[in-house]
Amino acid sequence: MKILIASDIHGSAYWCRRLMEAWDREKPERVVLLGDLLYHGPRNDLPEEYAPKQVIAMLNERRDSILCVRGNCDTEVDQMVLQFPILADYAWIAADGRRLFVTHGHIHNANNPPPLREGEILLHGHTHIPAWEDRGTFRVCNPGSVSIPKENSPHGYMTMENGVFTWKTPDGTVYHTERE
Repeated sequence: MKILIASDIHGSAYWCRRLMEAWDREKPERVVLLGDLLYHGPRNDLPEEYAPKQVIAMLNERRDSILCVRGNCDTEVDQMVLQFPILADYAWIAADGRRLFVTHGHIHNANNPPPLREGEILLHGHTHIPAWEDRGTFRVCNPGSVSIPKENSPHGYMTMENGVFTWKTPDGTVYHTERE
């Protein structure tokens, strides 16, 4: 099963279109969005081509393939315009024989993990910085941000297929791979 994982679109129509292009190219069975879809938040500058209504339209067109968790900038008002659930604080996904705890990262993250069993994966966004870290009994993965990357990281997303996590820029260039 191929999963595309992205986080922190923050209302950028430009970067959401780039994500849609990656989605079309990757052809995943599911897309996991790790929150902060529409609003840029008070700590971030406006992202390129800030147009939340356009982001709403793009995401709603593909609602049947999306699994989403709530980011710290996502609200009930956002849920009123998006046609797929966005308000869950976390979700569990079983894929490729692995269990992933999926969350935005503002509550549960590498420094405050949820209770995890050996071999499970904590998947979160929020920091806008890509991450892959073995924490001994579990692994932490973060796709970074589609629209507002931080600490000189690239705009990007991840895929998971056959137990392999791959970090990519929106044009599909691979910049990191993690195999278990």
